[in-house]
Parts: sequence; C-alpha cells; structure tokens
Amino acid sequence: MRLLAVEDEPDLAEAIGAYLRAAGHAIDLAGSAEDAAAALAATDYDLVLLDLGLPDGDGLALLRDLRGRGARVPVLVVTARDRITERIAGLEAGADDYLVKPYDLDEMHARILAIHRRAAGTAEVERRFGRLTVLPERRQVLLDGRPVHLTLREWALIERLSRRPDMTTSRAQMEDALYGFGDEVESNAIEVHVSRLRAKLGRDAIVTERGFGYRMGRA
Repeated sequence: MRLLAVEDEPDLAEAIGAYLRAAGHAIDLAGSAEDAAAALAATDYDLVLLDLGLPDGDGLALLRDLRGRGARVPVLVVTARDRITERIAGLEAGADDYLVKPYDLDEMHARILAIHRRAAGTAEVERRFGRLTVLPERRQVLLDGRPVHLTLREWALIERLSRRPDMTTSRAQMEDALYGFGDEVESNAIEVHVSRLRAKLGRDAIVTERGFGYRMGRA
C-alpha cells in the first residue's frame, strides 16, 4: 500500500517509516498539517496515519477538511489523547479507527490491514487466479499450492494487481504503490519487477496491456 504518516515526533516517524517499509509498503512522512495537506493533494494514498497534536494545527481539523471535501481515504488516528470524549470526537470527525500512544507497531500494522480490508469492501482470505493463490493476510503467494518466495516489492506489486484483477494498472500507479517520495526509481524498475514475477509465477500470471499497463492473468 501507499501510506502517509502524519507525525511530528521525528524518532517515532522514522520508526513508523522503517517498520512499514520493512512490511512492504511505500510510506511518506509529513511532520505538519501543511505538509500533510500538500502530500494528500498530490498523491492518492491507500491509508493515512494521523497524529492530532501537530505543530501548526489540530489533526482533527485536517480530518474534517478531508471528509468535508468528500475524500474517502481511510484514516487511522494515532495520538496521545486517550479520553473517551476525545476518541469519540476523532471517530465522529471521520476516523476509521483510533490508536492511543504509546502503541505497539505490530498492532498498528494489524489495524492498517483491517481498515484496508473494510475499505475494499471485502474480508476475503484468498484470491485465486488459475494455479496462483494470493493470501493477503499472510502476504504470501502459492503456485500449485506451494509458497513462492517474493521480495517485498514483488509482493507489493502482485498484491496491488490482484486487489483489482479486472482493472489495468499503469506503470505510474505501480510506482506510486511501491515507492515513496524521495525514493530513487529507475526508469525500467516496474518492467524488471514484472519480469521477475513472471519468471517465478509463470508468464501468464501478469498480462501486459500495451500502452496502458498491466493486469492480473492466470498462471
């Protein structure tokens, strides 16, 4: 997933970024409401982690503005505000879930995945494509029932394609899903990932729609 973490504590922001990158996600960091608003205007995110106590304003105002403009991006509020009234205020402002600091990064990731499943309108445990089975919760791909070792970015790519198997995903959309701001992306990076996936999963696992992008096939 392409994620945005809005967090003004540098050490915590870096810890969140490192954890989520290691989990295979592309992550951008914003330390203020202004930076977050600019990032949200420029990029379609799969989910936002939003701290409320920001140096240039209240995160709730940013959340209310998002929802007021009709933005449906899922939001997980992460904050030190732990009173029931404050949690209710966050949920009423449009948060999908609320996590109180200090929190465990494993729990944070589990909540991100749960929110993402709900936002996608599915709680499916597997996606089947001929000989291939994609298991999102385990972050695993099976070929003829046997696990296939994938790199983090190979997994991120196949997860993105299998999430919307009937839609063609452009190279730019794939780059957005796999890389954050500041990451160096070689011009043929997506083609290289696709080639390696086909070598592991079969040439028909990913279909090229020339001039448009890629979509899931059936190995």
